Amino acid sequence: MTTESAAAAVQATVYGYPRQGQNRELKKAVEGYWKGRVTAEALQETARDLRRANWKQLADAGLHELPTGDFSFYDHVLDTSVMVGAVPARHRTAVDTDALDGYFAMARGTQDVAPLEMTKWFDTNYHYLVPELGPETVFTADSAKQVAELAEALALGHTPRPVLVGPVTYLLLAKPAPGVAEDFVPLTLLDRLLPVYAQVLAELRGAGADWVQLDEPALVQDRTPAELGAAARAYRDLGGLTDRPKLLVASYFDRLGEALPVLAKAPVEGLALDFTDAAAANLDDLAAVGGLPGKRLVAGVVNGRNIWINDHQKSLTTLGTLLGLAGRVDVAASCSLLHVPLDATAERDIDPQIRRWLAFARQKTTEITTLARGLAQGTGAIAAELAANQADLASRTTSPITHDPAVRARTAAVTEADGRRSRPYAERAAAQRAHLRLPLLPTTTIGSFPQTTELRTARADLRAGRIGTAGYEERIRTEIREVIAFQEKTGVDVLVHGEPERNDMVQYFAEQLTGYLATQHGWVQSYGTRYVRPPVLAGDISRPEPMTVRWTAYAQEQTAKPVKGMLTGPVTMLAWSFVRDDQPLGETARQVGLALRDEVVDLEAAGTSVIQVDEPALRETLPLRAAGHAGYLAWATESFRLTTSGVRPDTQIHTHMCYAEFGDILQAIDDLDADVISLEAARSHMQVADELATAGYPREVGPGVWDIHSPRVPSTAEAAALLRKGLEAIPAERLWVNPDCGLKTRGWTETRTSLEHLVEAARTVRTEVGTTA
Repeated sequence: MTTESAAAAVQATVYGYPRQGQNRELKKAVEGYWKGRVTAEALQETARDLRRANWKQLADAGLHELPTGDFSFYDHVLDTSVMVGAVPARHRTAVDTDALDGYFAMARGTQDVAPLEMTKWFDTNYHYLVPELGPETVFTADSAKQVAELAEALALGHTPRPVLVGPVTYLLLAKPAPGVAEDFVPLTLLDRLLPVYAQVLAELRGAGADWVQLDEPALVQDRTPAELGAAARAYRDLGGLTDRPKLLVASYFDRLGEALPVLAKAPVEGLALDFTDAAAANLDDLAAVGGLPGKRLVAGVVNGRNIWINDHQKSLTTLGTLLGLAGRVDVAASCSLLHVPLDATAERDIDPQIRRWLAFARQKTTEITTLARGLAQGTGAIAAELAANQADLASRTTSPITHDPAVRARTAAVTEADGRRSRPYAERAAAQRAHLRLPLLPTTTIGSFPQTTELRTARADLRAGRIGTAGYEERIRTEIREVIAFQEKTGVDVLVHGEPERNDMVQYFAEQLTGYLATQHGWVQSYGTRYVRPPVLAGDISRPEPMTVRWTAYAQEQTAKPVKGMLTGPVTMLAWSFVRDDQPLGETARQVGLALRDEVVDLEAAGTSVIQVDEPALRETLPLRAAGHAGYLAWATESFRLTTSGVRPDTQIHTHMCYAEFGDILQAIDDLDADVISLEAARSHMQVADELATAGYPREVGPGVWDIHSPRVPSTAEAAALLRKGLEAIPAERLWVNPDCGLKTRGWTETRTSLEHLVEAARTVRTEVGTTA
């Protein structure tokens, strides 16, 4: 195919689309089903309506080929486990009895059965359910969901492309099932899994699929020769099938690197590559392997993970180069649009000038179709769009919103000493023990308490003007008094005020910092029915006035026990926001760290002796390839220390992390120089405690003994058993007792009982430790 004919054949597509609906209809329907207010039939009808609406939006925008199978009630990796029959034995009866209830049981657990472990999807803030596999796993094909959604799209007259998690990525994301040896490698099951994928592909072909997309994002990470060999074998076998649709193997989030020649040689009809940010090197890498002659290339040139408008001229330059490297070039976002909100035009409260800089999912589909038209017909066909795009980009570059000379002068003046505590940890620990006088195995919570309907209603009423500030603040005071009283009655040692005034652990601070923008409708799925509204980091950051001191001080007035000050750390403030793309992340992190430092110092001055700076995103933001780790961890840990290093030795600094693999950042955790770290450990059976002990971590640790992401209530015996397991790795004088994470999403009934069990477990084991000693 000539360059001219390749351009004429250009199509526009995406890999996936937000699932929730304009008003989070999916969340409401699923949660209604859980509570018995929505029938299974009504839930399925809501899902069909949302899929139809999504496809119509994409088709109306001008996309030629639409994804199917990307819709999910909870998680697409869990959907893949169902598709290949990888249902854990403990959930098999539930699944066989009622497939939908069994599906949700795998995701959320029940009172009697634990759910699948949950962790981050690569370096995003999306969580997936980790497949549990072992030597005895038997895979069986169940393509009913994928075939049904394909049939829906075909019946509506669309050109659909089913999207599946690829077999190699699926196995690389999996873990040994409970009871299976930890050194079991799920990838060894590849030859057992491939026939199941072959059957699913054949069934999709039989149902009318011309193309099927197999997502292999795990191949953008550093991979061993054995793993690359497995990928080669997988696509040699799948590509060699006679009864199959055409195959498009997709990668995203980073460059394919050494996996690119493997897939380029595979007998598949197309590759989808990311050409944005860290993945821009795919362009040179593709040229180095001789391109994809005779094959389809889907070029991800519009950033699918951030919300800034695209640079059309830059993308067209990339696309023009790619025309000479493949038999056919189509235009797409760099990854599924699942990671961005739905529609920027709904944000009526944002300055119109700034709104011109924003592109959510709907706007990105327009950008994609514009670029496809420009590539196919020439830049003259999109001259007006190009001119408007360049004007919007220029207005952002020159806007005073994005540059504050005072902030830049302060960050430029930072020295290494500014990021170091005044005394080493051993001296601080002694001073803190003398000052706080806590018992062995002290108990605490991570920060938030249940966000009741009354609290959410009060915030909505305040925004709508139905109540005044005085009435709202009295409601917050009442909640704080009740939370403090409950913790004292239960016997918790280090208390929290419960964060009743906070809507979200990032948004609450973003709304009080200059340089940040909050959205009203910018919902993005984090996991299951948990949606967040990531704020937009648009300009230079500073703190005009204290953000948390008032309510923390009020809580401390209600008790003689220490009350923790609660802040979100600088890395997490970046990771759970849509960050600016016009300066290095390290520079932005330094700005946020200095703003939070002011808050930490003010909390201490107000009498707060324990201050927690949460960094759950430290691991998830780690670059996917090892080459980028050192540079990232240097600025990430520096920004945390800038936040926390301005306090006295006897002020105890805590941090918190959850749901991640910590083995490759243990040195960075040490470099944070926090006095106490709490981490998720309940679902992973205290694995992180063993990792910290093996690494020689010298500070205090609180591995969670209550999995708060499940509605089940752990018994006292269960919490005590996890605590004893933690003691096998961490000595009692350095071990804390706490839940895995904040309690915001839990109900008060389960919270009361679970915390009572947690405190009783600590007392029981505390007695055992004392008796042993």
